[in-house]
Amino acid sequence: MRIAVLGGGAMGALYGGYLSRKHEVVIVDVNAALVEKINSEGLVIAEPDGSKAVYHPQAAVNTEGMAPADLIIVFVKAMFSRSALSANRSLIGKDTYILTLQNGSGHERTLMEFCDRAHVVIGTTQHNSAVTGLGEIRHGGSGMTHVGCIEGDAKRLAPIAQALTESGLEADCSENVMKLIWNKMFTNVSASVLTGVLQVPLGYIAKDANAWALCERLVREAVAVAAGEGLDFDVEEKLAEVRAVCEKSPEGITSICADLAKGRRTEVDTISGSVVAASRRNGVPAPTHEAMVALVHAMEGKQS
Repeated sequence: MRIAVLGGGAMGALYGGYLSRKHEVVIVDVNAALVEKINSEGLVIAEPDGSKAVYHPQAAVNTEGMAPADLIIVFVKAMFSRSALSANRSLIGKDTYILTLQNGSGHERTLMEFCDRAHVVIGTTQHNSAVTGLGEIRHGGSGMTHVGCIEGDAKRLAPIAQALTESGLEADCSENVMKLIWNKMFTNVSASVLTGVLQVPLGYIAKDANAWALCERLVREAVAVAAGEGLDFDVEEKLAEVRAVCEKSPEGITSICADLAKGRRTEVDTISGSVVAASRRNGVPAPTHEAMVALVHAMEGKQS
């Protein structure tokens, strides 16, 4: 399979490297130094057991003139999805599937600007990774990758799941992928966004009574909004899961916290903002999430 990965960051590099074991892969990134490093020396992936391996996908800044890909996987930050897809239109043919494994939800609306509904693939993954140097990443943990459709039977995506699985990224086709995506979001739209606004590690959210009260309110609102979308979750179970994440990684710094600390734009619109968007669709109130989105954007505005 001919596969293009948009974004050579931690997750794009992980998927691009692994997929290059069995497939023809190009990692597309705007960082010319990264592209040169991958093309000249390969991509280094360190595993949790301490082992390292070098992979040799192709890398490119400019894809003009390249043949269309069978599959494009979008791993850029959500606010760059449209510009990345637009700049690499040569990779999109009439038979090209475009898969998003980005955090949050609602990405399918951007993808549909570049392909029809039948070729949009949404998904979620339990893998995590971190950049440790130019062209070097640390694979922090593994798990399932779930892919699904916004239209039709998910079983037709079996070749994509197979391509991932045979490359070491175990995957399946899920008829209920939207619920899996929302399930992964509860920590991000509660504890994570609060760490960004408060500029604290995860442990503080569980330790401080006021922070936890806000976190609980965010979880309860999100569960209610999800129910309005036809996705049922047990609120006490979700609260316990979010608290466990905070307590197990007390010094953990979330990406939104790091982005705001460094004056970077965040993905809040496709994370907390996706709860707000669903709230406006189905009429279930989400005032605390609306406040979080506004606060994050206000913090971003301080840097402009």
